[in-house]
Amino acid sequence: MTGVPASAASGGAMAKPQHKPQYEPRQEPRPGPSGAAAGAVRRVSLWNVANILTMVRLLLVPGFVALMLWHGGHDPAWRSFAWAAFTVAMITDLFDGELARRYDLVTDFGKIADPIADKAIMGAALACLSVLGDLPWWVTGVILFRELGITAMRFWVIRHGVIPASRGGKLKTLAQGVAVGMYVLALTGPLATLRWWVMAVAVVLTVVTGLDYVRQAVVLRRAGRAREREARAAAGESGAEPA
Repeated sequence: MTGVPASAASGGAMAKPQHKPQYEPRQEPRPGPSGAAAGAVRRVSLWNVANILTMVRLLLVPGFVALMLWHGGHDPAWRSFAWAAFTVAMITDLFDGELARRYDLVTDFGKIADPIADKAIMGAALACLSVLGDLPWWVTGVILFRELGITAMRFWVIRHGVIPASRGGKLKTLAQGVAVGMYVLALTGPLATLRWWVMAVAVVLTVVTGLDYVRQAVVLRRAGRAREREARAAAGESGAEPA
């Protein structure tokens, strides 16, 4: 006696297993051209609300410059219109990045266009104010040098990591926006004195946060280069071992 049924031993058509397996392994869906698996990687449309706000901010720059310089640049009415355009641009700056992160609308276009739009509207406002003699050129130079320098530094260390926006950096952006907005308006009396102090705070925050970003960039780059050296050393050791 072998303990095997005759039908199974003979290989007949009626041979069946005596017991069913207790479970069957679940087959994972394979990525395909369609279906839920293919939808795991969602493609974000270029024409999303975050990118549209960024493009609106870019389009506001030439309009703002025209309003600032209209009729010699010192007409209070036209300066008020310029202030409105500048304020809309700064408000869109607050919302487009937040919308992109919250609703997963980040695109390559947004990563490039958003910082360009930020620097364009602020740089245009500072340059116009200095051209009109309302703001010393050294203030414009310090702010623009810091903004462009930090942007270049971010690209310099991007292979090692991303420098996150700090609380001080956000406070600097707010101070700059308020100060420049007050200078765009044709203010007189105590408000004209107040805007000088607000701009002074903005310049101090600009310099202090800029130095902090430089420190972070240096630390990040050193850490990244150390990781690269360790990875090369590990790869060299593993390659020397016999197969």
